[in-house]
This record gives sequence, C-alpha cells and structure tokens, in this order.
Amino acid sequence: MRLSPQHIRAIREVVRHECGPEARVRLFGSRLDDTRRGGDVDVLVELEQPVGRPAVLAARLSARLSRRLDGRSVDVVLSAPNLPRSAVHRMAEQQGQLL
Repeated sequence: MRLSPQHIRAIREVVRHECGPEARVRLFGSRLDDTRRGGDVDVLVELEQPVGRPAVLAARLSARLSRRLDGRSVDVVLSAPNLPRSAVHRMAEQQGQLL
C-alpha cells in the first residue's frame, strides 16, 4: 500500500468526522500496488444509513481528503443502502483494503 501511516490516519479522521464513527473506508485502485508510482487515491466509503445529497458528500470528502493528503487527487465512491451499486463498488469491496 502506497500511503503513509499519517495519510491513513488522516483519511480515517476525515471520514469519521464527515460520516460518523460507523463508516468504513477502503482503499482500492493503483495505491494498493507497491510497484507503481503516482496515481490518485481511490476510496470507498461504506455507510450503513441512507445518504441525502450523496454528490455533495462525495465532493466534500474528496476536497477535505485532498487537502489532508498534500494535494493528491482523491476519488470517493459512496456505498449506502439508498445508492445504486455498480461494478466499481464490487471491485472495491473485493480488492480494496480496509483502512
């Protein structure tokens, strides 16, 4: 995994602050591959409660995480009972690593 312990802690803190302590976050995508360089940070935020205004929440999380991760680009995918699922959700759940 190509994230420092400080960055992992920052991701957990931001998600907990914005989504509550029950939210889980998984890292997926190129940052899991230690042989690669660069790339954005892809996270799946798993929520147990329905989300109102998911686009706003995803954008807010992405912006706050980017600031905490030294300006790195952060893509946020939300998973909640009221949101449609896609292939990205399945891939992130299968290959992603809980932070």
